Amino acid sequence: MPRSSTRSAADTATVTAALGVLPNWNLADLYDGIDSPAVATDLKRVDAEAEGFAKNYEGTVAGLSGPALAAAIVAYERMQDTLGRLMSFGGLAFAGAMDDSKVAQFYQTLQERVNAASVRLLFFTLELNRIDDADLDAKLRTPALAHYAAWLRDVRAFRPHQLSDEIEKLLHEKYVAGRAAWGRLFDETVTDLRFPVGGKDLTIAEAMHLMFDPDRARRQEGSESVATVLGGAARTFALITNTLAKDKEIEDRWRNFARPISARNLSNFVEDEVVDALVHAVKESYPSLSHRYYRMKARWLGLDKLEYWDRNAPLPGAPQRNIPWTEARQIVLDSYRAFSPKLAVIGERFFTERWIDAAPRPGKDSGAFSHPTVPSAHPYILMNYMGNARDVMTLAHELGHGVHQVLAARQGALMADTPLTLAETASVFGEMLTFRKLLASERDPATRKALLARKVEDMLNTAIRQIAFCEFERRVHDERRAGELLPERLNAIWLEIQVESLGPAFDWQPGYGTYWSSIPHFIHTPFYVYAYAFGDCLVNSLYAAYQAAPEGFAEKYLDMLSAGGTLRHHELLKPFGLDAREPAFWDKGLGVLRGFIDELEALG
Repeated sequence: MPRSSTRSAADTATVTAALGVLPNWNLADLYDGIDSPAVATDLKRVDAEAEGFAKNYEGTVAGLSGPALAAAIVAYERMQDTLGRLMSFGGLAFAGAMDDSKVAQFYQTLQERVNAASVRLLFFTLELNRIDDADLDAKLRTPALAHYAAWLRDVRAFRPHQLSDEIEKLLHEKYVAGRAAWGRLFDETVTDLRFPVGGKDLTIAEAMHLMFDPDRARRQEGSESVATVLGGAARTFALITNTLAKDKEIEDRWRNFARPISARNLSNFVEDEVVDALVHAVKESYPSLSHRYYRMKARWLGLDKLEYWDRNAPLPGAPQRNIPWTEARQIVLDSYRAFSPKLAVIGERFFTERWIDAAPRPGKDSGAFSHPTVPSAHPYILMNYMGNARDVMTLAHELGHGVHQVLAARQGALMADTPLTLAETASVFGEMLTFRKLLASERDPATRKALLARKVEDMLNTAIRQIAFCEFERRVHDERRAGELLPERLNAIWLEIQVESLGPAFDWQPGYGTYWSSIPHFIHTPFYVYAYAFGDCLVNSLYAAYQAAPEGFAEKYLDMLSAGGTLRHHELLKPFGLDAREPAFWDKGLGVLRGFIDELEALG
């Protein structure tokens, strides 16, 4: 049975008084509630449409004329929008109340119903991939079909890894009782955990928040509580991780993917070699970036060695204050507006139309995201706003995602989504806009140094640590091929990666080994994490291009976001004179971070 938080009414009142009224989202633009009759109506309708679509087209797709194939795709896209709306609503409702068994039941039932309909439609993409290249090229002379050329290109990219129709349907249908079920178990387990600190039982989001506390004893207490409680659930987390890694190994083997990361690279439409170059460049930079910075931080904190609870500590003497929600909103929107008024106008809608859920509460997802939902609706942002400067940057980050998703929606349900590597572009760019505006307006040397240090740490978290996370995943998946990994081995791999990536300035305590189990991306989206580093380096290069030639840049940037998934990364970057396939591209992006550390080093 889920346990409730022990936060008192007085505690809640204090937070509310300091931060103002924090928004909860209004999901009624999708459905009025989990008991809404419209949910049942849409499920029934899309079931009937899927059945009719299969009767009309199954076994005939390759023989359709260009106009007929275009009409079929239009019908398919309409059903995908409905299915996406249903799943988005279920996922968002669950993210807001993971401890509510009724909501969890609703979400699971919805997944099963939607999965059944999508299994009925699976034949369509399988048959599209059996059309001969020359035949499809001829059909694409039809303008209505040419509109979907980018989607067809992406569907057919998976042709070499496609299995028989029967196996594809089996894998698709079993998903809700396989990967999805294990993911739900992870989410519910993390949500139910409570972390004792100072006589209170905190959620994981509240406990992790203490790692930014200026009081070292408070940081240590919160961090050690997280380590201990995660360690208590280690067998469950290890079972989930081992099971999903084995599941992935089996499917990768059947689909003939060369490496565990290869399937993710293909879904991101980025070459293995490009990702390898990124990982190599970041790992080569460990000594000059993270190792160097944390040596300085140890000196600033007056410590011979940092402990893991010091990694996110504020600088001594750095101004500490709670930033009210209204001020955070103004900071981010003003930063967006200075770059592009259009960006700010879109961003404003998230606040005025209640597309954001910012209030921390028991049972709520502990992380932050912007869910695009479907083009017929709009995105929703979830975060846990606690009033520190990093939360302002999180707001800037997620609003960047949201604005990107609004602009890309014009491409329709099949082509609005971007690969993960490009999905992080607008979010990281939004952070950079906000940081640069704050830094330019700050005159106090101590505050300016604190701002710069915070930005460096955010960039280290985005580039260095995310590549380290990727290396952790690689090692876990590689070792899992030889057999199951015990929790102790997972802890050891995690600590080895931390030593390598963050350097000798830390005295790593064994308890920190359990922290791998707090990263949901490892469970839900294997090898997602390198996309953050990809986006950070890409944005650094983009921002340098903006500073060098600001005239007309915003218009090109909006065009890039509006393209959605229709263009590949090299096509999107070409107007800016950038190419991620060039080895020097990643060094250029990391050079921005290196320059910030140089500036901090000069400040002493």
